[in-house]
Formats: sequence, structure tokens, C-alpha cells
Amino acid sequence: MGVGRSYCVALVGLNGYIVEVEADIGQTLPNFVILGLPDAALNEAKERIRSAAQNSGIPLSRRKITANLIPASLPKRGSGFDLAITMAVLRAADDIQSIGGTVFIAELGLDGRLRPVRGILPAVMASVQAGYPDIVVAEANAAEAALVPGANVRGYKTLARLAFDFGADPKDLALDYDPPGEDVPDEADTATLAPDLCDVSGQGEARRALEVAAAGGHHMLLTGPPGAGKTMLAERLPGLLPDLADTAAMEVTAIHSLAAVQSSAVRLLRRPPFENPHHSATAAAIIGGGSGLPRPGAASRAHRGVLFLDEAPEYERRVLDALRQPLESGELVIHRSAGTAAYPARFQLILAANPCPCGKAAGKGTECTCTAMMRRRYFGRISGPLLDRVDIQLHVERVSLADFGNSGREEDTATVAGRVLAARLRQFQRLRTFGLETNSQVPGRTLRGQLRLPPGTTRILDTALERGTLTARGYDRVLRLAWTLADLGRSDSPDIDHIGQALGLRQAAAAT
Repeated sequence: MGVGRSYCVALVGLNGYIVEVEADIGQTLPNFVILGLPDAALNEAKERIRSAAQNSGIPLSRRKITANLIPASLPKRGSGFDLAITMAVLRAADDIQSIGGTVFIAELGLDGRLRPVRGILPAVMASVQAGYPDIVVAEANAAEAALVPGANVRGYKTLARLAFDFGADPKDLALDYDPPGEDVPDEADTATLAPDLCDVSGQGEARRALEVAAAGGHHMLLTGPPGAGKTMLAERLPGLLPDLADTAAMEVTAIHSLAAVQSSAVRLLRRPPFENPHHSATAAAIIGGGSGLPRPGAASRAHRGVLFLDEAPEYERRVLDALRQPLESGELVIHRSAGTAAYPARFQLILAANPCPCGKAAGKGTECTCTAMMRRRYFGRISGPLLDRVDIQLHVERVSLADFGNSGREEDTATVAGRVLAARLRQFQRLRTFGLETNSQVPGRTLRGQLRLPPGTTRILDTALERGTLTARGYDRVLRLAWTLADLGRSDSPDIDHIGQALGLRQAAAAT
């Protein structure tokens, strides 16, 4: 007997690190020790491993077993190390042949079956990038793991069958045990019909603003009375966005693999995600966190998609202000006592709010019972620095009887999405030399440098900046909106009309 070795992956956020598992069988009384900063779930692996091995026909040694997870300073969490520890112990006892550089990622059931774990996609990505392409996972995780280019994935149902393939003596193995497969939902069965923009009656200005937001990746605030259609509009924004490219789709799928309670992806997620958390959600639910190493929240799950906060003033102010960092950087860095995790969070933020606490301060506002102080306090929960980062700020009025009677004549999602895609292609051609994709990502130095507009075109913005009605950040955001309007109009660059329209889209809510 000697020291057995196998490999696994420890995830810290979306970053994975190869963990070498050493196993040694001593000469003392029976015991099982796991070293290397294991958490409670990993410490419980000792009992799972013993029962799984016994029921698979390859019982572990009755002597002291020591499993060491290297690097020892890296915290190890979860049940995904079960299989790697088992294979290292079996190798130390000479029950199986050489493992080589194979990486094992799976949880063990007491009956010897291999159970899936979440976060399999980022774990396999990290393994391939580290030079370990041979990976063994539970059969239910195999389809998801195979999404990673360059990965040589093998999926197994049972420990007995895996041990047999690695040279274990078949005479005692429970090879006839064939547990039922894990329930993996078919993506085609679980897909829901996306809401169509033609369902929205009237609201021509709001529909145009939604198209501009989709074309340039701009953030948006919709204010208006209840029933005006703010939520309907926000829910239809993802349908206007183009499908995700390979790199973005891999990022989104990896986040959802890590965040899911039960990972079951069978193909890359190509459609932009849509997250709509309730206004009672905590900071940990929106931003990410939890005990131990922080987990991704709604903001990260909305990466490359839409984060919709309905009734925005009802959220805690500190939750809203915490979104300011990812709006600028496209990333969330969460610090906890157990470690630091960084998650991508480049989303489109859509806020919706009533004009006052009772929601009746629309039109003449004669039915509103809120005082001026109540209205200011209500809307003041959305801080000025956060609003300054929102490109489009639009007031949405109730649908008139005439517009409601003409419902069914509005453009559908496919028609508007075609114009959005054409505008995105124009942006890509112009911005690819800067390493950017959409107008919303263009930094101010580029807007005032290589993409600088003539002074006559920006005169209205210069005046607003000089008078203090527009901040420097707002100045840049109006320019980004103007470029998007020009792309939708198939113009080479914005003109005075585009600047005026962009300024109107940004200041419409404030003017009401």
C-alpha cells in the first residue's frame, strides 16, 4: 500500500482551483480523517463514502484512513469531493489501478450511486484550463459538463461501474445495480412562450424607449400610475435582445449552474436571462452572499440579461445603492469572513415606480392623498447617484380609450427585434476596435475623443452642463443614447435631432 492520489475542483465564486486529494491507510485503529479546511458537508463525506463503498462491493479498509486536500489553505465546501476522496482511498488500498490525472466531481449516495452537484460547468471549465481535460462526473451532470470545449467527460451512474472501469476486481462489485436516472427536465418542455410586445396597447413613446434600451443596452426607469403597463413593457425587453454569443452564453450558463439548487443544463443558455426579485428581497438575495463563501444573487443571475426591480422605491435603499458598483464595472466583488468571490454582473437595470405611495398622483392628481413631503420621501429612496446611472427616465401615462380600442395593431416583438439586431451590428462594426459591444459600454474618454461630435451638435448638452441641469456622467449617457438613436436610424453619427431626443428620454421622468 502507498499514498493514493486523485483530483477534484474547489470553486470560489466562478473561479475554480484544482485540488489534489491524497489518501493514506495507516496501521492504527479504524478512523477516517479529512484534512484541508473541509466544511460540515465535506466532513460528512466520511460516512457517505463508507456506506457507498460497502454497498458497491468494495468496502474500505478498517484501518485509519487519512485524506488530505491540497492546497490545505484553500477552503473546501460541498459534497462534490466525495468521489475524488473515494477514488484516492481505493487507489491507496490497491483496489483500483492508476488514476492518472483524471478529475472526479460527484456526490455519493449511500447506495453507491453518483449524484449530480451544482456548479459543474465552471468546475469543468477550470479543470480544462488547468490542463486536466479528463473528467468523471455523475451521469446526470454529463451533458452539462460536455458543454465545455476540450473536456473529455465520462458520466457514471454508480461507483461500482466506475471502479470496474478503473481495474477493480469484478467478482465482488455490485455491477447489476442500476439505479433510475436523475430527473433532468427537457429544456424544450420547460421553455415558456416569451411575452410579445404586440400585447402592449398604445404607449408609443414607451415602446420606442424600450427599443432604444434594447438596441444600446441602456438602463431605464419607468414611472407612472398602476395599470399603465410598466411591468408589461419590462417583461418584453428580453425578447428584443439578440441571442448570446458563445462566450456570453458560457458565462451565463456557468452562473446558473452554480446558482441552481439542482444543475441540469443540457445546452448553453442562448437567451438573455430575466430576473424579477420581489421588493422584500434582502441584499444577499439581490447582490449575493450567504454564510461562508458568498453565492451569486439576482444581479449576477441577470448577467447579460435584464434585472427588473418593480416598485423600486419599496426596496431597501442600501440594496439599491449596492447596484451602483456593478452598473459601472459589470462585476460584483463580495467579501465575507470565509473568503472573497467575484461574479460577473453586466445586466440591464429596469426600474419601475409609482409617482407616489398611493399611486394616484397621475394626470391632475386630484385623487391623490399624499402630501408633497410624502412624495419626496417615497421617491427619494432611489438615490440621486443611482438615478444618474440610469440612461432612460420615462413617465408612462395610462392608456387612453382610443389606444385601447386600437389594440392588436402594434408591432410585434420579432419586428422590433429585427431593428434592434441591425443597430447592434452597426455598433459592433464601429466599436470592435475598442473591444466594446454596445453603446452603453463606451467610456467618456472615447465619446470625447475618437467619437467626438462637432461643437454645434452638442451645444444643447454643453449648455445643460454649464447650467448644472446635467452632470458630467449624465452628459456622457446622453451621448450614448444619441449614438443608439443614430444606429436605429441608420445614420453614421448623431445629429442635433438625435441629441435632443436623447436628452428628452433622459429627462422625461424628471419633467413630469
